[in-house]
Amino acid sequence: MNDTQFDIIVVGGGLVGASLALALAESRQRVGLVEAHEPEFSHLDEGWDARLYAISPVNRRFLERLDAWPGEERLGTIEEMDVAGDAGGRIRFAASDAGAQALAWIAENRWLLASIWQRLAESQVERICGALPTALMTTPSRAELTLADGRVLGTRLLVGADGANSWVRAQAGLAARIDAYGQSGVVANFECERPHGNIARQWFTGDSILAWLPMAGNRVSMVWSTSDPEALLALSAEELAVKVAAAGGHELGRFTAITPAAAFPLRMIRPEATVAERVVLLGDAAHTVHPLAGQGVNLGFQDAAALADLLRNAADPGDWMLLRRHARSRLEAVRTMQLACDGLFRLFNGKGVPGLSWLRNTGLTMTGRIAPIKRQLARHAIGF
Repeated sequence: MNDTQFDIIVVGGGLVGASLALALAESRQRVGLVEAHEPEFSHLDEGWDARLYAISPVNRRFLERLDAWPGEERLGTIEEMDVAGDAGGRIRFAASDAGAQALAWIAENRWLLASIWQRLAESQVERICGALPTALMTTPSRAELTLADGRVLGTRLLVGADGANSWVRAQAGLAARIDAYGQSGVVANFECERPHGNIARQWFTGDSILAWLPMAGNRVSMVWSTSDPEALLALSAEELAVKVAAAGGHELGRFTAITPAAAFPLRMIRPEATVAERVVLLGDAAHTVHPLAGQGVNLGFQDAAALADLLRNAADPGDWMLLRRHARSRLEAVRTMQLACDGLFRLFNGKGVPGLSWLRNTGLTMTGRIAPIKRQLARHAIGF
């Protein structure tokens, strides 16, 4: 067998790319996974990861099918959402409204990644680590990936799962519209004085969005979307804990920081297309959304699940019509989530429009009083 020729090469060994490679491990395709730096998990039990994700039930089932769901001892559970507006509006809905066990589970990035990579180590997927890709060339019949160490890998399909600043997207000539929100998401984890009750709490303040996500034990993960992240990053751990607890009305008592704060810019990315000749984009390379609904990685996992199902028995995984079929199948779910999150952000961040504050807060409260709508919100939350 020519050791440089593949059926499918995935560029990007993060959650989405690694899960796709693992989902294809039992297919009849020869699969390669290219990652510049092989993840290292020897200190997995030390401390807590500031990067967490709210994994929906459908994506938990996807990872369970891959035998890559992490142990329950590090997971938080969202059984209920409590959302407050900036002028008295409020809505609460629960998994029980949809007859479900949970709306989502809060999992640390490194534990999710470790679970997937440990399964990859036992699979037929060929992991190609330690060399950055430097060039990509495509023809109607194949793609050719050149690595920094001089190796040239041929493949019938190249998958770009290399994040929001995707190198593959740029090399494939897929221009993307990038709309900056003028905010950054500041994240940190805290021990809290009182139990969180498996409730995710969110506050729209008029100029920022604060969320507390329930972690394992008496811990919460904060995501604070703000136009002034430097003001939070400049605080000491103790000062930040006091400020975050106060911003949520001390609902969970005193806070103690257990991870340093970090920030990342918030953008909505919409490529002109997610497929090109012998190339397909997944996850953040194909789309990003505002984190207020916590659905970014869920969309990415569903990209991976859908593409794996399509490619598993494909005679030619890079066939143009097959790639177009995948792009069309994902377009509605992605656009719906992007528009919903963008609309909510603009509704609750809008200033200077007479009556807008009354409208959004009244609408939030009235929605919470209509049982069928609450059930639909819960079903929508668990459906991704």
